[in-house]
Amino acid sequence: MSRILVVEDSQSQREMISKLLQENGFEVMTVEDGVEAVEAVKQNKPDLIVLDIVLPRMNGYEVCRLLKADPLTQNTPIVMCSSKGEEADRYWGLRQGADAYVVKPFQPQELVGTIKRLLRG
Repeated sequence: MSRILVVEDSQSQREMISKLLQENGFEVMTVEDGVEAVEAVKQNKPDLIVLDIVLPRMNGYEVCRLLKADPLTQNTPIVMCSSKGEEADRYWGLRQGADAYVVKPFQPQELVGTIKRLLRG
């Protein structure tokens, strides 16, 4: 079972994404801000990260950049999942090292399909 870290400051979004992923057979861990995300990745070694951009203490772009620069975490796939849906936001997310970018609100199968595709490599 693949382990996914969901980084989302909105409790309702965090719960909705977690439930969706659990229903699709994933083990889910959650954190609420960017600093917790970096610590959780190093401690728990998730197989994939679903990362919001607008977060307390450290934004998703910074988290992504930090994790992709670290040899221990650089190969962990990151799906940025944000309501920031402009082309510039998507471009900037991918420039920071994100492996995929999903805009909220999303269709459940869009997120699940993206995750499954990245986990297959």
